[in-house]
Amino acid sequence: MSEEDAGGGENLTGVWHGMYTYPYGGEPTAFVASVLDTAGALSGTTHEASTLPWLLGVTVFATIGGAREGENVSFLKTYDDAAQGSGYDRPVRYEGRLNADRTEIEGRWRIAGEPEGKFLMIRERQRAKAAARTAYEKV
Repeated sequence: MSEEDAGGGENLTGVWHGMYTYPYGGEPTAFVASVLDTAGALSGTTHEASTLPWLLGVTVFATIGGAREGENVSFLKTYDDAAQGSGYDRPVRYEGRLNADRTEIEGRWRIAGEPEGKFLMIRERQRAKAAARTAYEKV
């Protein structure tokens, strides 16, 4: 099944390029998510470059699991064992909403007991659209 077939309508299967921002400012962090949507149950993986000073230049990996219900998307990101003990010890809860054409998910992420931040994910075939949203990076 092609990404266009899998990504049509409600299904969110595909490669998504995202970024998240911290509540205290700083540069956004880019990530890539490979998502499998099976009747609304979401699973997959992510990878991103670490922003922690003691891990600069290191790529960290995580698994995701969650659900899609209508326009609402939620998933839990859990970093792989290799990242544990390095500052990526706690799971991150993502909750967002799909746009009307199902090409973007925008919302908030949070780690228990910490301030929350924003995130944006765009389907790979919509990457050109991301350039038009550079204002988001300034948030």
